[in-house]
Amino acid sequence: MIYLDNAATTKVSAGALKTMTSCLEELCGNPSAVHTAGARSRQAMERARREAAAVIGAEEGEIFFTSGGTESDNWALISVFEARRDRGNHIVASAVEHHAVLRTCEYLKSRGAEITLVRPGEDGAIDPEDVRRAMRPGTILVSVMTANNETGVIQPVRAIADAAHDGGALFHTDAVQAFGHIPLSAEACGADLLSASSHKLNGPAGCGILYIRRGTAVRSLIHGGSQERSRRAGTENVAAIAGFGEAAREARLFMDQRGRAERALRDYLIREVEAAVPGAALVGSRENRLPNNACFLFPGTENQTVLIGLDMRGVAASGGAACSSGSLDPSHVLLAMGYTYEEAFSEIRLTLSHENTREEIDAAVKALAEVVRGIRERR
Repeated sequence: MIYLDNAATTKVSAGALKTMTSCLEELCGNPSAVHTAGARSRQAMERARREAAAVIGAEEGEIFFTSGGTESDNWALISVFEARRDRGNHIVASAVEHHAVLRTCEYLKSRGAEITLVRPGEDGAIDPEDVRRAMRPGTILVSVMTANNETGVIQPVRAIADAAHDGGALFHTDAVQAFGHIPLSAEACGADLLSASSHKLNGPAGCGILYIRRGTAVRSLIHGGSQERSRRAGTENVAAIAGFGEAAREARLFMDQRGRAERALRDYLIREVEAAVPGAALVGSRENRLPNNACFLFPGTENQTVLIGLDMRGVAASGGAACSSGSLDPSHVLLAMGYTYEEAFSEIRLTLSHENTREEIDAAVKALAEVVRGIRERR
């Protein structure tokens, strides 16, 4: 299998797997317990917290473990709405956010929130001035992702954060696709809250973080015990957290090396697809995108048919966001960018890892060209 769906999930690294196995075999104590076994589990968690914090230059005390990016997004939006309700009820988000943000916004509307969605330009980027214009008295939160999960477009989050803060709002960014893949500083990007997920950077699924800038008033989403400094109740998944910590350490240490390899392969992939498949159209900015992301439209096809054909030839890809797989609706991201329904249904996302090879890319492009040509000939 040639795996080109790394934006959906990544292979657990050997180091993360070894760390997790060691935890499962050797650590049995509840991290909240006062005995030595509990202390060892707690130490494993705190090592992971340090590593996650180091990726974004945060303090350890600003990192809170969650079950993943979706919980982190929910926690950020719902808790800010509850904590700042006395200041207003207006939230600004981008129209190309992950469903973890957009559907939470829909939920908050049922609680009395007013939501404004800002559309991107043709290149997929959000204009900070559009965010500024969308704000009003009573705006309490702005949420714009660091990089889009479908197109890979990197957003101007610092300028958007400045617009939010100038209007008296907090700024949250869903950094699930960017965390560990591109240089990212919580301070430099102006985030008050930042979400990330382990399984996007070669850690295990079911674990993530919410960064909460020190002094930011945020309420708990999950209630119960006093775990995570009384912010997030529930006995922690020590093995997953430890695996996340190791994956975060590896991502930080090898980010430049991996990024160079992925960027070179990505650019090669884009050139080869454009040469091999007539009418192939790259979605989003050619330069301002994640190093591993290439998202295309293939007019005259439907993505589900293309994906089945690729899978039969040993290539794993996606038709956009993994969370929308099997949906009969076209990509909300592409519709927000101005594409038609027919164009949006022809989207194929190819996302690389540092372990992919040029030979794999050649084979994948050949398979893609065959599949697209066969579909067009049958129409």
